[in-house]
Amino acid sequence: MLKKLALSLMIGLSSYSITSQAAPIVTDSVALMQSVLQQERQWAGLESKTIKVGETTFAYSEGGVKGAPTVLLVHGFSGSRDNWNRIAHKLTKKYHVVAVDLPGHGDTIAPESFGYQLADLSDAVRQFVLALGIQKDLHIAGHSLGGGIAVLYSALYFLEVKSVLLVDTAGVYDKVGNSLISKPEELKNMLVRKQGDFERLATKIAMYNPPFIPKELMEGYEKLHVKHLPEHEKLINALIKQMEFTKPETFQMAAHSIEAPTLVIWGDKDAVIDVSVVEELKEHLKNEEVLILKDVGHTPILEADYPVSEAYLAFLAKAQAMPNKFAPAATPSTK
Repeated sequence: MLKKLALSLMIGLSSYSITSQAAPIVTDSVALMQSVLQQERQWAGLESKTIKVGETTFAYSEGGVKGAPTVLLVHGFSGSRDNWNRIAHKLTKKYHVVAVDLPGHGDTIAPESFGYQLADLSDAVRQFVLALGIQKDLHIAGHSLGGGIAVLYSALYFLEVKSVLLVDTAGVYDKVGNSLISKPEELKNMLVRKQGDFERLATKIAMYNPPFIPKELMEGYEKLHVKHLPEHEKLINALIKQMEFTKPETFQMAAHSIEAPTLVIWGDKDAVIDVSVVEELKEHLKNEEVLILKDVGHTPILEADYPVSEAYLAFLAKAQAMPNKFAPAATPSTK
């Protein structure tokens, strides 16, 4: 009964990581959580896979319609590919869907020497995309940190990106309101160090109106977060350092370099990155649509999966129908 309840709630919270980079922890709560997530993937029409690229072994979920346009889903800080399961459930009916665990997250195994700057993560995604051969006409979607990766990736490889979805996207902004990102050092409050930290993160920071999480699953998530605290600390410290030395103009330039149509979705109660930054993004994106969700926090892909899915599907249909403006002009007929 508990598994059915957990599955119905889709407990893949976007700020939380399911990791098994070392020997698995044998506990009932962790085993239950892993079982629930596997059921979620199957429900979403996804299959778990791995691929070794250089020194990194990427874990990813793949499914959907073979030969259809590819949608790449990139999760946020300390999250995992499973954060997208509720959205993927809709997407796999029409598209080829790939959701990847970033280095230091989920089941992806990265070398000890891996750097966690945004450029390192973006390059890792690029190598993963090339290894799968899905780079042409790619639709890329990113949440939070994944959104920042999507911005940089789409700016660098604008000839190949067909569309971009940015959900509560991390970045370096001029005005960030009263949110965690306004004081970078406070982002460390998102780390899970001890008992009770995960519940605080889930109910006070990551979501505005979080669903009920069974105690056994809460314990499983917390144990795995504590186990992988070193990787999360490396990443959060790298992000804080980058925010201190990177000017907003640099991030704005990357946003302005995106040529593909872009859908921006934000929760109006986001406590991590204030919704006010959307206006700044709109100033620099060339071809954007915006959806602001009322009474939703930092994780719309879980808090408001239905409106997010419906908006994204409509956006994808329009983006897919748009001609590639970089395609070579047809040679005039000599007849």
